[in-house]
Amino acid sequence: MAESPEQFRGKSRLPRFAEPLRTTSSSAPTSPHAPSPAPRWSLSPPPRPPVSSSLTRPSFPSTDPPSASRHAPQPPPRVDAHLLFICHLLMAGEGENWQDLAPMEVVQFEEDEILVFKKELPIGEGVLTMNFTGTLNDQMRGFYRSKYEYKGESKNMAVTQFEAADARRCFPCWDEPAFKAKFKLTLQVPSELVALSNMPVVKDTVHGPLKTVYYEESPLMPTYLIAIVVGLFDYIESSTLEGTKVRVYTQVGMTSQGKFALDVGVKSLDLYKDYFATPYPLPKLDMIAIPDFAAGAMENYGLVTYRESALLYDEKLSSASNKQQVAITVAHELAHQWFGNLVTMEWWTHLWLNEGFASWVSYLAVESIFPEWNNWTQFLDETTSGLRLDALAESHPIEVEVNHASEIGAIFDSISYDKGASVIRMLESYLGAERFQKALASYIKKYAYSNAKTEDLWAVLEEETGEPVKDLMTTWTKQQGYPIIYAKLNGQDLELEQAQFLSDGSSGPRMWIVPMTSCCDSYDVNKKFLLKDKTDKIHIKDFAASQITDRGQNFWIKLNIDQTGFYRVKYDDELAAGLENAVKAKKLSLMDMIGIMEDSYALSVACKQTLTSLLRLLNAYRHESDYTVLSHVTSVCLGVDKISANATPDLSRDIKQLLIKLLLLTAKRVGWDPKDGESHLDAMLRSLLLIALVKLGHDETINEGIRRFHIFLEDRKSSLLPPDNRKAAYLAVMRTVSTSSRAGYEALLKIYRETSEAQEKSRILGSLSSCRDKDIVVEALNLMFTDEVRNQDAYDVLRGVSLEGQEVAWAWLKENWDHVLKTWPSSQLVSMFVNYIVSPFTSEEKAAEVSEFFATRVKPSFERALKQSLERVRISARWIESIKREPNLARTVHQLLLQEV
Repeated sequence: MAESPEQFRGKSRLPRFAEPLRTTSSSAPTSPHAPSPAPRWSLSPPPRPPVSSSLTRPSFPSTDPPSASRHAPQPPPRVDAHLLFICHLLMAGEGENWQDLAPMEVVQFEEDEILVFKKELPIGEGVLTMNFTGTLNDQMRGFYRSKYEYKGESKNMAVTQFEAADARRCFPCWDEPAFKAKFKLTLQVPSELVALSNMPVVKDTVHGPLKTVYYEESPLMPTYLIAIVVGLFDYIESSTLEGTKVRVYTQVGMTSQGKFALDVGVKSLDLYKDYFATPYPLPKLDMIAIPDFAAGAMENYGLVTYRESALLYDEKLSSASNKQQVAITVAHELAHQWFGNLVTMEWWTHLWLNEGFASWVSYLAVESIFPEWNNWTQFLDETTSGLRLDALAESHPIEVEVNHASEIGAIFDSISYDKGASVIRMLESYLGAERFQKALASYIKKYAYSNAKTEDLWAVLEEETGEPVKDLMTTWTKQQGYPIIYAKLNGQDLELEQAQFLSDGSSGPRMWIVPMTSCCDSYDVNKKFLLKDKTDKIHIKDFAASQITDRGQNFWIKLNIDQTGFYRVKYDDELAAGLENAVKAKKLSLMDMIGIMEDSYALSVACKQTLTSLLRLLNAYRHESDYTVLSHVTSVCLGVDKISANATPDLSRDIKQLLIKLLLLTAKRVGWDPKDGESHLDAMLRSLLLIALVKLGHDETINEGIRRFHIFLEDRKSSLLPPDNRKAAYLAVMRTVSTSSRAGYEALLKIYRETSEAQEKSRILGSLSSCRDKDIVVEALNLMFTDEVRNQDAYDVLRGVSLEGQEVAWAWLKENWDHVLKTWPSSQLVSMFVNYIVSPFTSEEKAAEVSEFFATRVKPSFERALKQSLERVRISARWIESIKREPNLARTVHQLLLQEV
């Protein structure tokens, strides 16, 4: 008699005694164009013996333990399922005669999303056949429907989104990345529709109103990469140098907006083929824009799905920042065709092998395609994001234990993506670009069509380079956080000490092996070494470009050259003053100017440095005009403006004027109007500065934005408000809106309703909630509950909420919490609501109130996001109390205001 199915309850992983070799699926979405209620789809088994048209036909290879006989009884196989109606179940043992092995019982453990078939099985290969029906849901996961318009009529397309654990919402399967199998799909769809999947079409046959589409069998792949899209589409195509056909699919009539992504996609595939020394694995690559899509994009093998704003670019309607984001997103998803698809993580603990590498290599690709964008300097945006999140006590290691499917969504965050990418950059810098590339190519070849763990990568890198990669990198991937390096001059020695950096001001117990770099007065000479202990010291003469005889105003030392290391540095007063002078004299690289600013801001937040000293450093950047540097300066300025409003309300107006003064010189140079022949970065700089000045309340900028908006309202083709400048104008308009003066709000809503361009809709949604009138903020939030706003776009509204609207947004969230959970069921989307509404608060009292509300409502899917948000609130509260105690803040602000520009 088989053991009890209870032995499988509550397990984090599927057992390995049964593994799929091949899955053959025949599905028939009954009508993706059907109106509500949601259309159903069905999959049916073939007659016995099973053949290629069966729903799932995994084969079970022999997994005999050494002491077991070939026909020893085995535990029952387990199959994941979710939201499916099981109609028929048949199991058969394969041999000369088919043996009916239908189970005696089928047990469903809903909380674990599994089915257990109670039946003893002989060791060997077999075939499992199932018949079931499912629903095209509206949750943007599993097999779902997305709405679009065709010739003025509303229609639905059928779309899959299976990562991380939602293939089970489409069909019962071994829904874990380690269970790779070959898939052969067949679809039956209305004959007028386009039906796409991972592999090319072998043939299709038309039977009246329906057609049956047969696809080639896939190579070995995990379930989360399977893709199906059915709807009405146009496409454009090109080919790589190797002849691989690449297509971009869009809604009918929108293919011109896919040309830029197509060009980037083809060039990226060619670049990756050479970089990884391995050809693109599939015969075709399709990229398709989906109107309703929860993530930015998804790297499905051979059929990459994107939300429209991440794939489409319109020369007349899209901004420079939109263009850059499309390039980065396309390069990221196509990098996954090697890192993630060809070589797949063994379990979600190693998600960073997918996302960190794809993030890092996407910048490598875009830097190659668009060198004028200075993309590696912009990579520090990713590093900064990772550093800020990983400075929380509620962060997590890059390699994080995942014990249930409900926990997976929470780790698709800045640690897996941005910290992962940043430590890869750090490792490449330590090993050298050429050695690193050669080792990566060996890793790809060794684990192609298989699975790998983090340790597998370290082993290959060690073997190829001879460096102690595992010992070095384990300190960065298996423990959370990162170090701060305290640097102090003592005669001719530079004394170093490391400690874990935390934004709450405490010092954690952890230690790292830190790849250090240093230079003195020049970049001509630098020193590389590993800081392995808590303390160390180095002689200045070991990395000085010349003999140091006078440590005057021109003397400076910079650690972490070009910010290649994932750590922060706190310099003693003499070293900090030298770097401030070097910033003023423009002696530092752009990356180092960014690093000094970001480290100083983080130290101020952690109360390890005063806001007074941060403002002095900020003032050293007042003549800066480079976009990559000013993007970080404006971010710091807006953070200072927000905290000062709460910490020093009597002084906040003067601080605001100081920050405006800092940005105004360059803003006046770039102006509102594009210049002939200006660079891509200048266009982004204009938008950056205008938005910052509006947010800081600069009257002249606000008034000019409103003036241009009214001209644009009368003539949408007016050159006075190009796409790069519209967000600034929209924010300016919303500053004038109130319950009694709604004209600006209604005008923006009119534009929103009339445009079909996703990026324009995003700009408007992010502006509506920025109003200072609380009733208007609530009205903007309530828009998310209407059909006018796609569920995927909720974050645009949430991230735009004004300082004045924070309290009413929190009240709104409490009142509508149950509805939010029902409407946005995925962990990432619910976490977004918590993060954007809770994190901006700045008092211990508010943290206590939020904790009390969620005490009986928290779920594993957003628990980490809640804890992180509450920690941010308490960090801000602590920072405010520290700022209140600064004795020289007011005097310094007034002195800096009086300085000549």
